[in-house]
Amino acid sequence: MSYERLVRPVLFRLGGGDAEAVHERTLRWLSRVPAGRAHSPAGARRTVFGIDFPNAVGLAAGMDKDGRALRAWPRLGFGFVEVGTVTWHPQPGNDRPRLFRFPEQEAIVNRMGFNNAGAQALAARLRALGPLPVPLGISLGKSKVTPLTGAVEDYVSSFRVLYEHGAYFAVNVSSPNTPGLRELQDRAHLSALLGALQAENRDRRPILVKVAPDLTDTALGELLDVCLGHGVAGLIATNTTIARPGVTTAETGGLSGRPLAARALEVVRFVAKESGLPVVGVGGITTRGDVTRMLDAGASLVQLYTGLIYRGPRLVRQAVQATREQT
Repeated sequence: MSYERLVRPVLFRLGGGDAEAVHERTLRWLSRVPAGRAHSPAGARRTVFGIDFPNAVGLAAGMDKDGRALRAWPRLGFGFVEVGTVTWHPQPGNDRPRLFRFPEQEAIVNRMGFNNAGAQALAARLRALGPLPVPLGISLGKSKVTPLTGAVEDYVSSFRVLYEHGAYFAVNVSSPNTPGLRELQDRAHLSALLGALQAENRDRRPILVKVAPDLTDTALGELLDVCLGHGVAGLIATNTTIARPGVTTAETGGLSGRPLAARALEVVRFVAKESGLPVVGVGGITTRGDVTRMLDAGASLVQLYTGLIYRGPRLVRQAVQATREQT
């Protein structure tokens, strides 16, 4: 059955075209999938920042914020899964509607606002679920109710309660949908945050920083200096963009999908070259060729989100095959 010709049109019509309603319905269905082993072909394994990945293709944060369908993702072929972005305080996120599809451009604009049940609820779910067959990343963000002056303790509180469950932790300081969050990419704020997290990092689990595609090279260079100074294990490039390349809309929020591909590649190439750190490439991956270009730009791993919505599970298999050819 063709996902793009048969399944996707049905999904997109569900809920009267409400993209978030479809997302919720899909997660409920996937949450019923029984546990199973991840299937990765021979030659797909990679070891990056000390973690053994069955393959180099992961699910990006944002798809399954609260870890509701964690049994399903490995069965779809993902070699790792990133949950979140999770915040210390439970929060409903921004007002709906807040998720908008642009099928012709294979793009999405979202202003979700870190809607999640909170770090303690995620920790309880992960304890009940037990170990996964693939590495689990946890994306940490700042609660909306927490002022910037309290951001460090907000992140650290989530880090403490989730520490035993994460193979790695992603520090999300680049979402455009939480007021003031991107200020945490500034040198002083980021240095204080990373210093506090590393002070709590008793087993030296990999900490990654997720960067915005909207930073200038100068700002990216300053961010990398801070990351290197605090022993960050890698970068995730990139988050969504506030720019609108190829998409005409008055909706605010972060743009993801195919229009982001060119800028994401530029940022991956820059941060890989300037930092020498492993990079997780994410943004605009909708084809096998996009994966190859990400790896050629310097990415060690890749993540999918919007491309999965438009291309379906076949994209996961194609992406894994592309990574095998690059080993």
